[in-house]
Amino acid sequence: MIEAKNIIKRYGNLEVLKGVSVTIGDGEIVSIVGPSGAGKTTLLQIIGTLDKPESGTVTYDGTSVLQLKGKELARFRNKNIGFVFQFHQLLPEFTMLENVAIPALIGGAKHSDAFKRAGELLDYMGLSDRLDHKPAQLSGGERQRVAVARALINKPAVVLADEPSGSLDTANKQELHRLFFTLRDEMKQTFVIVTHDESLAGNSDRILHMRDGMIVEPDSVV
Repeated sequence: MIEAKNIIKRYGNLEVLKGVSVTIGDGEIVSIVGPSGAGKTTLLQIIGTLDKPESGTVTYDGTSVLQLKGKELARFRNKNIGFVFQFHQLLPEFTMLENVAIPALIGGAKHSDAFKRAGELLDYMGLSDRLDHKPAQLSGGERQRVAVARALINKPAVVLADEPSGSLDTANKQELHRLFFTLRDEMKQTFVIVTHDESLAGNSDRILHMRDGMIVEPDSVV
């Protein structure tokens, strides 16, 4: 379970998050929605340990992650959290197999084990014939499936996705949405998704609405 309490984040004089508290249960798919500038991505980055707040706490199954520093924090993030971004963030000079294997190699896995696992995940994603291709040789939907495989390589308990379908066409959006729910059912991951996509949000187990740096009730969103 993830629990964020009283998260306050400022950039200069701008208070981006105003005491946000969120609890995410194991195996949930939770979407965070709201207008641009509401603080959605900032909250996701803090939950994902990519940023730190001015105050507040974030715990994963009782581990206070904001207290972790340096290599200890990097190890926790690498082992426990997978990330999927809107524009894939794949390394253009590496093949799909290499891109997926990199987090496992960083985590200390043996080369053979990392590449075996990467191959299995790409096969699961229907990309076994693309192992030696580089990102520029793939479609947007294929690149995003590679990004999901990379997020899963270390078998994290949590996958955090920031506008994962934002750059995809309708058919690829629907495919990606189905994939998230299949992964939750088969691999038991928890998903926290920042999205403007109403169809993805509407299929989630729960929707958190944000406005002006706060979680608000759905009927108060304007």
